Amino acid sequence: MSEIKFGTDGWRAVIADGYTFENLETVARATAAWVGKQTDGDGSVVVAHDTRFQGEAFARFVARVFASNGVRVRLADGFATTPAVSWKTADGGHTAGIVITASHNPPAYNGFKIKAHFGGPATPDMIAAVEAGMGSLGEAAPPRPYDDLVGEGLIETFDLQTEYVDLLRERIDVDAIKEAGTKVAYDAMYGAGQGVVTELLGKTRVVELHHELNPGMHGQAPEPIEKNLDGLLKAVIDKNAAAGLATDGDADRIGLVDEEGTFVDSHSILALLVKYLHEEKGLKGDVVKTFSTTDMLDKMGQKYGLTVQTTPIGFKYIGPKMVEGDVLVGGEESGGMAVKGHIYERDGLYIGLTVIEMMVKRERTLSGLVRELSDEFGPHFQARNDLHTTDARKQAVLKELAEDGLKTVDGQPVVKTETLDGFKFRVENGWLLFRPSGTEPVLRVYSEADSQEAADALVAWGVAYVNEEVPAE
Repeated sequence: MSEIKFGTDGWRAVIADGYTFENLETVARATAAWVGKQTDGDGSVVVAHDTRFQGEAFARFVARVFASNGVRVRLADGFATTPAVSWKTADGGHTAGIVITASHNPPAYNGFKIKAHFGGPATPDMIAAVEAGMGSLGEAAPPRPYDDLVGEGLIETFDLQTEYVDLLRERIDVDAIKEAGTKVAYDAMYGAGQGVVTELLGKTRVVELHHELNPGMHGQAPEPIEKNLDGLLKAVIDKNAAAGLATDGDADRIGLVDEEGTFVDSHSILALLVKYLHEEKGLKGDVVKTFSTTDMLDKMGQKYGLTVQTTPIGFKYIGPKMVEGDVLVGGEESGGMAVKGHIYERDGLYIGLTVIEMMVKRERTLSGLVRELSDEFGPHFQARNDLHTTDARKQAVLKELAEDGLKTVDGQPVVKTETLDGFKFRVENGWLLFRPSGTEPVLRVYSEADSQEAADALVAWGVAYVNEEVPAE
């Protein structure tokens, strides 16, 4: 039981090590029991999988566990994206959605995500209830045969991915993108988003990368960050594409490349969305960002008269705010974001296509849109280093920062310290953030400044501080 622990978004483990059918049964039984408590025994779930190794087998097994425990199941008949599951959970009035995915983790992993009835990540309280339930499970008979459960109507299969494509066709101005003749490169990273953009825009307008089933993913974690997208950067230039999109293994995170082959980070994408939705579409609402996300959003909030809320890191803190309040844009530094008028969930494909729509409607290049932000709200550059250290040093650093803090950072006076999720030290023109991993001997060091050189220097100093190469100031 000690190896089953939900992280920021679901339970993940190495296949055939922690991720076994036995452990999967434990997690599924506990989730089924939780579903039963929400519905007085009349619950239903949507179950789907991405393109990882044994995804279909794991999804069928989970469906059997739920159905054997009296929970009706709608099972996707092929791979599907996480946002598709979230949408269908809410749209179909289901108690929960389950996705067999390890998202952006390396290919050796698989996982189990729980989606709430409102169509977004299960809240921390929901996850805590499932985790607590794992400790009180008694003995149970093996899950019943799949065909028997299908025959009794407890498991029903359906084409979720096609329904999701139809949803995007309704919510994105696909015709405008087609009429503009916009060519897009799309790197599916061997994940569940493959085929979706081509289905919407047509084969002549889409350059496909990594659109085949390959559970090994050539050994590359399907995470749409700059260091993993060399092929996409090159394809945009070589094929004269207007932009490049990339999504992670379950297509809830987005990465973008402009027409010059330059990576566009999530901070810029979030700011672009706020500007487009507010100025061009006339929408209002709060901007919800996580603790490691750009201060540009705060400046935009001031200009537009929008409230900006900051949460701990993890989309699970953003989703409930979108359900409970009026939120225009919510997102995090790691590529997960959601907007008003869609679902309470990250959706990499929807966000990426919204940016393409934005380019068409505003008749601007992506690089031009990003430059416009900097001209209007000032330059904002970020850096990050996920620093592997010893657990002893990690704990020592955290203790020192909690007790003494830092008075200066890289020779600059600290003007404010914030501890919402880690330790953020603000200087005159930026900030440095230390945040521990909850599961590994890793300290994540983030920064923001008014130039890339200054942001890099802040992170370099933070790394040197952790490594005891510079004294605390």
